[in-house]
Amino acid sequence: MASTAPLALLFAVFVLAGGRFPTAVGSRPPFACDPRDARTRSFPFCSPSLPVTQRVRDLLGRLTLAEKVQLLVNNAAPVPRLGIARYEWWSEALHGVSNVGPGTRFGGAVPGATSFPQVILTAASFNASLWYEIGRVVSTEARAMYNAGSAGLTYWSPNVNVFRDPRWGRGQETPGEDPAVAGKYAAQYVRGLQDVPFGKDASRLKVAACCKHYTAYDLDNWRGNDRFHFNAKVSKQDLEDTYQVPFKACVVEGRAASVMCSYNQVNGVPTCADPALLKGTVRGMWGLNGYIVSDCDSLAVLYNFQHYTSNPEDAVAATLRAGLDLDCGPFLAQHAEDAVRKGKVGEKEIDAALVHTMTVQMRLGMFDGDPSAQPLGHLGPADVCTPANQELALEAARQGIVLLKNQGNVLPLSPARLRTVAVIGPNSDATVTMIGNYAGVPCRYTSPLQGITRYVKTSHNAGCRNVKCAETELFGRAATVARHTDATILVMGLDQTIEAEARDRESLLLPGHQTDLVLQVARTSRGPVILVLMSGGPVDLSFAKKEPKVAGILWAGYPGQAGGAAIADVIFGASNPGGKLPMTWYPQEYVTKVPMTSMSMRATGGYPGRTYRFYQGEQVYPFGYGLSYTTFTQALAEAPTMVSVPLDGKRNCGSNGTANCQAVRVTHARCDGLFLNVHVDVKNTGTRDGSHVLMVYSTPPAGHQAPIKQLVAFERVHLQASAQQQVRFAIDVCKDLSIVDGMGIQRLPMGPHVLQIGDLRHLVSLQAGGDL
Repeated sequence: MASTAPLALLFAVFVLAGGRFPTAVGSRPPFACDPRDARTRSFPFCSPSLPVTQRVRDLLGRLTLAEKVQLLVNNAAPVPRLGIARYEWWSEALHGVSNVGPGTRFGGAVPGATSFPQVILTAASFNASLWYEIGRVVSTEARAMYNAGSAGLTYWSPNVNVFRDPRWGRGQETPGEDPAVAGKYAAQYVRGLQDVPFGKDASRLKVAACCKHYTAYDLDNWRGNDRFHFNAKVSKQDLEDTYQVPFKACVVEGRAASVMCSYNQVNGVPTCADPALLKGTVRGMWGLNGYIVSDCDSLAVLYNFQHYTSNPEDAVAATLRAGLDLDCGPFLAQHAEDAVRKGKVGEKEIDAALVHTMTVQMRLGMFDGDPSAQPLGHLGPADVCTPANQELALEAARQGIVLLKNQGNVLPLSPARLRTVAVIGPNSDATVTMIGNYAGVPCRYTSPLQGITRYVKTSHNAGCRNVKCAETELFGRAATVARHTDATILVMGLDQTIEAEARDRESLLLPGHQTDLVLQVARTSRGPVILVLMSGGPVDLSFAKKEPKVAGILWAGYPGQAGGAAIADVIFGASNPGGKLPMTWYPQEYVTKVPMTSMSMRATGGYPGRTYRFYQGEQVYPFGYGLSYTTFTQALAEAPTMVSVPLDGKRNCGSNGTANCQAVRVTHARCDGLFLNVHVDVKNTGTRDGSHVLMVYSTPPAGHQAPIKQLVAFERVHLQASAQQQVRFAIDVCKDLSIVDGMGIQRLPMGPHVLQIGDLRHLVSLQAGGDL
């Protein structure tokens, strides 16, 4: 999902679908356009040599209205007379093929699939090529499972919502708080899933990806406010420069085959019934080549919970006319025929929706006959959980782990100098916790305890029965273990009982008595103490940051099936950490000042703002923070000091016809080929090989309600000790240096822009040129 809909609604989906569960694993279900089927052999829609538009038109013309409406829902009904089997649209692949959603089943020949780190940790790698490669591997396993009869080809992933508030239970699913980073992740992961290299033809799809949840969706259940009733009040400015950014990149750059509209309303209109958002923006301005699907039971939610329309038929009309094509849930199948009969909506709107869904199915090859005879037909169970895929999951976890503290360079630990290490904490032997939510069945698990034991002899004590850590009776034993070992590794943090879909946090502190356990163990430990934190959202670790007995801190997110091995590799130096935080870590006081229901990004009065772009307040750890076992220097090799921005020659800079060029509308500039070339020399000045993330920030001239700073480019580079490399950035002037004004209009401020790369500062002046 999508999302986990209310249980009653999900049960209704099951019942109204006739109580059908998908075909058992390993038995190849019937497929459309079987060449052995005399009924369909000559149908044009079964001919791959014909244009997709012609094939879709032929298929649509053969359907009755009753058949059409049964294809408007996720569990699309079969059309036996045309040789079309039932199809389940709902599958998930957030960070590996998932068993959330009825479209995918594990068992038999495919007992599991590779489970990569939860997205928030993968984002911390700031490695765009890694994001693409993970998507490509996931789609290979997904297509292999489809060929084996255990999965579909339409995956409602990724989640590209901005991680606006640290309490959001689903922040773990996102690429973090920066809209540009989220957009870059979206484009790369979607291209990988659909297996469409940049610059290549996207008419054929390996699987179909989906950008969700559109839009301004980032509250699940907080103090009586839930996603099914929430009205996100968003300014035009915040909508354009924050909430919409990742979705635009997902559709325009990633060429996603689908977009999912969310449960919530935006400024009083349910997103699934908003023609300005769906038809106007997603399909119109961004040119979506695909279908728009509702989050699961969103139509029932907007009718039954939000009371947006007075009858079901009006709800059908409102959503179809807005641009919705597919309903995750039974609502359209139940009410669309009545809506047509009562004149609420025309059959042409239903046809328009089916054109979009059928076109995607055609692009997937679902009407090209036997899947085994198609170009990807060779993929099967042997291509799932391969050693290479599992190694990529391990490498992704290594690249994402963030080193937050390394007092006295105590890390990495040397196994040769340690006889026994204490491994303590409620997540110390975690397995399921490591894969987060929207996960499937992993190929295997390596827990932190197992990973550490591969390096040294261990003595284990959980300290708490679970992450809620409600009791303290096990603390004494844990402290004793730490007192009699050479080093202590505490693996603490959160899990899905604390942060999850439909579960937002109240506090940023460690749950229960976890802080007490850390301090008691640290102060009695004989050797150095390393704190490892598993979590999706940020945690206020001020106490550990200040505590001298806690020598090292690692954030490991939810690191996936190989998480324990990756944690151990970093602790013992087989891997040098290079991850950077993709979200700001706030102090606990932040949540006392900022309600989750406030969607405003900018600081005003006593409101401190949100994310590094606008937040004005104390931080535990800033966005982009992360240490290494080596050191790097960076020097500016080349960058212009002035850029002339040519105007289109048709308009003056100012709205009143004068040459007021303080902030030019981007649409009034000639932006094609207008790039800022910045070359940076980066050198590994330490004694260990390592990876460094170069981050280029921009601060525009003052006075434009602009972000404090904005990440405009990043690149992860791996350097051997003493090696040097030049990294070249081509910064899109109109896209990356522009701001959004109070009316939601994208403008390019003239004057000095400050580029920041680590400690480097460089001024670039933009000047309006050309015709005035």
